Amino acid sequence: MAPGRINLLGEHTDYNEGLVLPAAIGQQMVFTFDRNGSPDQCRITSTSLGKTLQADLGHLQPSSGWENYISGVLRELLKRSGKLEGFDVDFKSDIPVGAGLSSSAALECGLAFGLNILFELGLSPLELIRLSQEAEHNFVGTQCGIMDQFACVMGRKNHFILLDCRDLQHRYIPANLGNCSLLLMGSGIKHALAESAYNDRRAECQRGVALLRETFPEIRSLRDATGEHLNALTDSIPNTIKKRCLYVIEENARVLQALQTLEHGDMEGLGALLSQSHRGLRDDYQVSCPEVDFLVDTALSFPGVLGARIMGGGFGGCSLNLVRSEAVEWVQTALCKAYRESFGREAEPLEVRISDGVRVCS
Repeated sequence: MAPGRINLLGEHTDYNEGLVLPAAIGQQMVFTFDRNGSPDQCRITSTSLGKTLQADLGHLQPSSGWENYISGVLRELLKRSGKLEGFDVDFKSDIPVGAGLSSSAALECGLAFGLNILFELGLSPLELIRLSQEAEHNFVGTQCGIMDQFACVMGRKNHFILLDCRDLQHRYIPANLGNCSLLLMGSGIKHALAESAYNDRRAECQRGVALLRETFPEIRSLRDATGEHLNALTDSIPNTIKKRCLYVIEENARVLQALQTLEHGDMEGLGALLSQSHRGLRDDYQVSCPEVDFLVDTALSFPGVLGARIMGGGFGGCSLNLVRSEAVEWVQTALCKAYRESFGREAEPLEVRISDGVRVCS
């Protein structure tokens, strides 16, 4: 089984060699594998979607939707091993698609993990993480960072992962939320520009690094940059590029501040960081949308909600809310009612349980 993931803080920092604070969650994909005796024919069935992909290991072709994630993983596995042969696999999922919970990484990592065991490929967890990321780069076309795949494989129950995306050093942080819970509110929205805009944001950050390096050659990525560096280039860096860079710099700082709030049980402080992150994602990184802004703003007007932000790549998906545990049921009911009245559609509440990463079913 392979879990989805949340990200407490550190959105869009992973592909900038930054810091992230994700966790695997209880929603997951469950896979059943079997060899079929063929040298190269594969049958992959999504019981959740009621669809089947027939794949030929010798002729993997780009398709669309979930099929591309499958074919991308198979291609990356073939690059690394000559042991892959024909197989059948069924999988089902209770990870909401398009909610920003990284169902794609669960699909990639769960498939790679299972085939690694089935065919005794001998790949390490880090190799599975990297090949799943490369599948998305090389076959799907999304230049994602490594956070989603890392959280899916390396998650630990009741812990966040402090991950340094520059060198993949990491440590586990107890998810001590005191009398608070994490509540997701799915907007049911996934705008078509999400993937292209994601790649655009990555390119804008790279442009910012190139401009910074002209004056500060020691800067390798936005991980090395500060607000002072940006201010020194006020007259030579376009305002849009500056805003993108400023968000990433401030978000890295928020991840470190969140460690302090967790250590000291300061849930008000943690909530404030979530809300600051949303403002940065909305105003500087510009990846929010009216529906999720409404969910965030409305939640913050309710007693018992300490902080909220958009989570995931953006332009839809869900909000992540830090809520006093005794208020969760009331808050989700009130949010659903307000969202229905304003947008004529249903919000999708989901209370988070922090789980282990990809594993063999017991």
